[in-house]
Amino acid sequence: MDEFLTWYFSRNPISATLLGADGHDRTLGDYTAEGLLAYEREQVAWLERLETWETPTLDDEIDRDLAVSHLRGELALATWPWWRRDPTAYLGGIFSSLFVPFQRALKPEHELVEAAVAQLGEVPGVLAACRTNLDPDLAADLQVQRALGQARTARGLITRTIPAMIADESARARFASAAEPAADAFDGFVTFLENFTAGGSWRMGEKLYSTLLTEKELLGYGAAGLHERGRQQVALLDGQMRELARRFDGSDDWRAALATLAEDHPPTLEAMREEYEAQTQRAREFVRERDLVTFPEGEECLVLPSAEYNRPILSVAHYIAPPPLTSSRRGYFFVPYTPDGFTDEQVRQRLRTNSRFQMPAIAVHEAYPGHHWHLAHKAGNPRTIRKVFSTPYFNEGWGLYVEKMINEQGYFDTPATELGFLDARIFRAARMVVDTALHCEDMSIADAEAYMLANSSLSPETAKGEVNRYCAWPTQAPSYLTGALEIDRIRGSFTGSLKEFHDRVAGSGSLPLGLAEKAALG
Repeated sequence: MDEFLTWYFSRNPISATLLGADGHDRTLGDYTAEGLLAYEREQVAWLERLETWETPTLDDEIDRDLAVSHLRGELALATWPWWRRDPTAYLGGIFSSLFVPFQRALKPEHELVEAAVAQLGEVPGVLAACRTNLDPDLAADLQVQRALGQARTARGLITRTIPAMIADESARARFASAAEPAADAFDGFVTFLENFTAGGSWRMGEKLYSTLLTEKELLGYGAAGLHERGRQQVALLDGQMRELARRFDGSDDWRAALATLAEDHPPTLEAMREEYEAQTQRAREFVRERDLVTFPEGEECLVLPSAEYNRPILSVAHYIAPPPLTSSRRGYFFVPYTPDGFTDEQVRQRLRTNSRFQMPAIAVHEAYPGHHWHLAHKAGNPRTIRKVFSTPYFNEGWGLYVEKMINEQGYFDTPATELGFLDARIFRAARMVVDTALHCEDMSIADAEAYMLANSSLSPETAKGEVNRYCAWPTQAPSYLTGALEIDRIRGSFTGSLKEFHDRVAGSGSLPLGLAEKAALG
């Protein structure tokens, strides 16, 4: 495992740095076609080697199978190569590699600046590789437009946002000097994308979609089974919400009830952040009082506005974990601010999608005992590979599982907040239906937006952003409820206390669900 991870970090320096591994923070990596194809060949060799490893213990077996599932997923995706299709993959790596270390501030400022200067020097080469690699017959216009929205934020990020995070004047000047050529390269990349004609499809297709579910996520069903589970959950939750709506206003029209509740929202984006911060503290205190989990020493969750470069592509709250290969246990709950160019009405719609009846469930999901607690807790696992590889089917499944669990503990104590919890759940059930239908060519984008609006409290603007994300990120959107249902099933077979189950299954990592079951039940 140590040898495998050494190779993996050398080939994925951005991931290594974000995880907290030393010695990889002065490069963005090799994005040339030759380098990426060589990496694929090395993955094949590692898979062949690991598949024949005779493991001496159950923990070793889980570690091996985690690495194997990762490699099988990567090699399946190689048949649908991101680097020929999706320019956002290049941009996302650059932006996170430059921004996140300054946000975390875990190293002396001069070291952060020196690493960033080295990375900025590689930006023109990475963007040139993207221009060369991007295939107009494979790339979809939807993905190109997403990348264009991100690329337009680049100059501001590296000439204003990050320099403002650097206290020392000379270090700031050194960063600014290195940033200007990179900013020019981003400007040229914007022009390139504006004139790029993309003729490919963003639809993954049922065969690859099902392969990822069974080979990477280790689920016992493919796209069709996932789609049917989603439809069943939508019907089940619709019935529960009708019953709860009658308690709320005497009518079983939960959509009308949610529309009324959505008008009770913070007045501004900053007020939204402040209220999320208060809800985060409330959730933490409740979890501690009920003794539902063991809190890792030194954990802290900061509630901040979302980063500028993420605002064009993310319309919902999200979280960045503490780097698990360090001693830090500080995470970041990012509140979904709108891009600067949004109209007052678009801002109001974003605030409506973060109304007060929804905030308690979102804070539980993102912070306590959701993502922040889980990822801070699992960072204490002594097995390094469990800190490196993760799946949204556990991470996001955990976030939705704890929403249901904490509701069972009485946390959502009014019909309005309980409706908010169920709204979050039916929204994730609708994702299971929509994501599979979109990528298996059973639903148009317009139909998907209409389905999401009919089965959630999303605003039209947020529904549009959500469906755009599903098109660009296949298999991720169904991970929430799929994982939650699987974790709930595993809990049913666990013989210890609720706290013992939480500590064990979440502390074992962010494993594919079949491996999480082995880790929890032995």
